[in-house]
Amino acid sequence: MLELSPDNLRVPKLSRPVYAIGGGLTDFRKFYPEKQSTELCMEAAKMAVTEDLGMGVKEFKQLVNFSVYSQFADHFGDQLLAAAKIHDYLGFDPLGNIEVKTGGATGGSSVLAGIMAVASGYASLVPVIGWERMDEVDTKQGNSYIASAACKDFESELGWLYATYYALMMQRYLYEYSPNRETLAKIAQKNHHYAKFSPYSQLPGDLTLEQIMESKIVSDPLTFPECCAMSVGAACIILADEETAFKLTDKPVKVVGVGSGSHTLRTADRRNMPVLLLPNEDQGLYKDRENEWPGFTSFLAARMAAYLSYNMAGIKDPVEDLDILETHDAFTVSDIQTYEDIGLRPYGQGQEFVESGEAYLEGKLPTNLSGGLLGTMHSVGATGIYQLVEVMWQLKGEWDKFHGDEKYWQKYGKRKPVDFKSLQVDNPRRGMAISHAGTGSHVTSIIFERGW
Repeated sequence: MLELSPDNLRVPKLSRPVYAIGGGLTDFRKFYPEKQSTELCMEAAKMAVTEDLGMGVKEFKQLVNFSVYSQFADHFGDQLLAAAKIHDYLGFDPLGNIEVKTGGATGGSSVLAGIMAVASGYASLVPVIGWERMDEVDTKQGNSYIASAACKDFESELGWLYATYYALMMQRYLYEYSPNRETLAKIAQKNHHYAKFSPYSQLPGDLTLEQIMESKIVSDPLTFPECCAMSVGAACIILADEETAFKLTDKPVKVVGVGSGSHTLRTADRRNMPVLLLPNEDQGLYKDRENEWPGFTSFLAARMAAYLSYNMAGIKDPVEDLDILETHDAFTVSDIQTYEDIGLRPYGQGQEFVESGEAYLEGKLPTNLSGGLLGTMHSVGATGIYQLVEVMWQLKGEWDKFHGDEKYWQKYGKRKPVDFKSLQVDNPRRGMAISHAGTGSHVTSIIFERGW
């Protein structure tokens, strides 16, 4: 049985305050042959600097002293040390930089690395830039590359397809907890719908539950609308120390909670243990499943990340204390699993978070208003960064600025919907993003709070 010591569970502390001050995105597409990865990263970074911060590029470059890059797989672009090329094209040489790779959580882990650089005093202004080039191989080969982030000795035998790994979890989840099948389809319906109102989205649309559940099966029981997009695109978020943050913006967003967790790459190697309780849970809640967790339907890495970030940020009840949430909805089943892992509902009751209406714009904790991975994107190295940019814009009250302005729709050759509506949350104070890898091998949980 796995046992965690008090030192294992030490709550993180930052040596000095860290702020997110600007963000930029490209749009996300299945194919993007007209732009190289370097161009996409430059576009996202330029948007963060000139349109969010309102600075000149030259002025910004003179303040940068470190940078972090996020790319899931060298295989896609067939370029080792691609970060060095991006760094050069952005004009940051000879400044130091690192490239981070933790599977699907690469974006979140990269932001974590940037936070550490600023919090330690090593750097005062750090752009974190992520991208993925997923259109230079066919879909079958691309799925094979992605599936290599699971254990190739065992999981690969299931067909070199992540949807298959999660389909097995979904089968088990349906068997153990008997949720309404329609509830999982509602997650896909919600996220594709919210993607309609984003000029950056790849798979927007209004789908009926019947259309979702009767679509072609990717891996039983997951249908196509219940599986994330394979995307090309880039994202950038800029981190700064307190002095620099308030010098460059009057709306800095403070990092108040950071957590990361991991678990065995091979899912079957995971040992049972007592449930790690979150601040809103008590010992009696799981007395019937003591020492039978995490099993095949839960993610210890996500629970660990949430435990650390909640305790660092002083979160007592996430549904009450958070105002906006982005989860890693790679599949509908992984989304409902995450609801339970991060304590939105007790284990086995995740469906209630959706059915209660709390996950929607009008609810207590609007979730994936960006459209998420199902509706908008999963350009893997950019994903965790993109989620945090969306959270930051919400907290700054700037969702409309970057989603409602016609110029962004026109920039990407799109028409703003005639039924467009604002998804800006009313006066949000705190927001969180979950970045998740593999079948739960790495997870980060990062909490932002308005800093002014």
